[in-house]
Amino acid sequence: MQTRSSDLIGMDDYDEPVDRVDYQFGLTRRGFVQILGAGLLIAVADAPVLAQRRGRRGGGMGGARIRNVAARVHIGQDGSITVMTGKVEAGQGSRAELTQAAAEELRVAVDRIQLLMADTGLVPDDGITAGSGTTPRSVPAVRQGCAAARALLVQLAADRWHVEPGGLVVQDGKICKSGNGESFSYADLAGTDEGAKAFQQPLPASITLTPLSEWKVLGTGVARPDRTDLVTGRHRYPSDIIRPGMLHGKVLRAPSYAATLKSIDVAPARAIEGVVAVQDEGFVGFAAPSSFAAEKALEAASQTAVWETAAHPSSKTLFAYLREHARNLPKNPFTDDMARAAKSLRQTYNVSYIQHTPMEPRAAVAEWDGEHVTVWMSTQNPFGCQGEIARAFSLPTERVRVIVPDFGGGFGGKHSAEAGIEAARIAKAAGKPVALRWTRAEEFTWAYFRPAAVIDIEAAMSADNRLTCWHHVNINSGGNAMDAPYRIANNQARSQFVQSAPPLRHGSYRALASTANIFARESFMDELADAAGADPLQFRLDHLEEGRLRDVLTIAAEKFNWSERAKKKEPNLGVGLACGTEKGSFVAACVEVAVDAKGKIAVRHVTQTFECGAVMNPDGLLSQVQGAIIMGIGGALKEAMEFENGQITNASFYQYDVPRLSDVPKLDIHLVNRTDLPSAGAGETPIVAVAPAIANAVFRATGQRIRQMPIRLPTPSSARA
Repeated sequence: MQTRSSDLIGMDDYDEPVDRVDYQFGLTRRGFVQILGAGLLIAVADAPVLAQRRGRRGGGMGGARIRNVAARVHIGQDGSITVMTGKVEAGQGSRAELTQAAAEELRVAVDRIQLLMADTGLVPDDGITAGSGTTPRSVPAVRQGCAAARALLVQLAADRWHVEPGGLVVQDGKICKSGNGESFSYADLAGTDEGAKAFQQPLPASITLTPLSEWKVLGTGVARPDRTDLVTGRHRYPSDIIRPGMLHGKVLRAPSYAATLKSIDVAPARAIEGVVAVQDEGFVGFAAPSSFAAEKALEAASQTAVWETAAHPSSKTLFAYLREHARNLPKNPFTDDMARAAKSLRQTYNVSYIQHTPMEPRAAVAEWDGEHVTVWMSTQNPFGCQGEIARAFSLPTERVRVIVPDFGGGFGGKHSAEAGIEAARIAKAAGKPVALRWTRAEEFTWAYFRPAAVIDIEAAMSADNRLTCWHHVNINSGGNAMDAPYRIANNQARSQFVQSAPPLRHGSYRALASTANIFARESFMDELADAAGADPLQFRLDHLEEGRLRDVLTIAAEKFNWSERAKKKEPNLGVGLACGTEKGSFVAACVEVAVDAKGKIAVRHVTQTFECGAVMNPDGLLSQVQGAIIMGIGGALKEAMEFENGQITNASFYQYDVPRLSDVPKLDIHLVNRTDLPSAGAGETPIVAVAPAIANAVFRATGQRIRQMPIRLPTPSSARA
């Protein structure tokens, strides 16, 4: 049985909901509660393992505090060092950064660290990998665990030598006694009874970390530890997992959104040799010895299916639909002020649904052992998905193990467990492990989308072109980065997120709703500058206090040579800029675009300045910023989901356009290393200034204001009409 519901998927303090698919197999929720109430169910936890769980849901942004050093660090008798984390690697570089963090505090080279990630049976719950949270939260947690381990080992060595620990030197995994050359390796000490007991002690409340001025590993460019395996194909992604006796699975999908299965005959599928078919209310799945046979079974049964379809809006009327279904649209509290103002402006901006388009679609392998199930899957939320799977099968969480191999991209799109649950349900019926790999069309259609948005902004200015009031309303996509960073008289600024009735399943995306809100705000700021007769850069500077956002904007403008390039008037060529802040980091972008006679927009040059506090891995950070810019170009110029009659009509890379190599402009990136500030995350904020800067540049090239993403210029023929 499955339903849709908006829920925070194991993200107790995360700020954007994911519209998950609620599966419920076997025992119902009510039945499960009744059995518990009757005292008939005795849940026996497995033997203690390294994982420290936060409860049935798990996977919140911060995860759970580990109980002891052994939950984070293991020293083998051979001297191997294993560091454990609940974070995942989806191509964003967390494996390298967390390895650096461990190596820094353990005083070893990065190649001495083996990082064990995202196995709920072995690692601590470090929370979901999302919201730019790894750098500000998980890196310190790993450093604290490793620094605590080092301090314990130093104390053990001091006790052996009957000396003060402060006089000992730690280097390359050894604790050395000054003067006589004596030393203990980590393995010498950790392998003793005293070492084992020490690692089981509660984590100290206060742990001294290596100050930035003494960093040897952090702050340097460290390549991905598994780069050789990635390049040679030796790495096994979730799509590559093979288990003994494994079958291949397929799931029956509805022909359109909200369609209900009325009847189906799975006998034709079962007639195919080796096929297992399972029907559990509206869920129908198949398993076979090959993916070809599973597909044939699906086709055979599909021909007998009877569906009841439902009306569904079209992408052509999406924005009117969202506004019509908005819940309690607020009134502008500054209406009177705007009426009295020297100048006022009101505009609406529309943002389309888009897909995350990871290179690896959802994939999972499920294997049951009695009433325990292990699921290998691609997800950014291993402990949250563990809880989802447990709820789907009415199991104690301890009977579900989720293992996440490094996988091929997430971008906020893999927070939920539907593929793992589907694989587990088929595997339970088949009595064998089952691999379920979503097709590209399934990923485009049944995964959740970045929310669409309708955004209204109103503002007023005084006679000297100072902002006097500001009102920002986001319908449907979220409240991230809604508050204007600009100086507004008497703090007369209000922003509000209003829910609608979204026609598509939606959820998190890189930078969440800040992509939409900053696009609208920065486009609107250019319109205000135009109304004021001011340069867009100077207008922003006039409304920015001294600080980090002003700094990155100033640097980007200088590196781009804005003052000179903005004065040039060349046909079909334009420059634009934008800035923003989100998740504790700051970005500004200046771009140049060219628009041809057919209205095709080419981004020729991007200068971007990014600041996220102290830089932990400059090479990794540069890659993040580069990727974010290119991804931002896709959302700005190309990507939009199209749907009609409950069906996605562009569910392939042939129909859904993403940036290609030919679309990559000259990139001029400047990373500001603020060693005086804590490190913030960098996975999201570098994307937010790209689209509005492009939109503003298109205006300067064409004279046409852009108020929608993706940008669509009228063709010459439609413009004449």
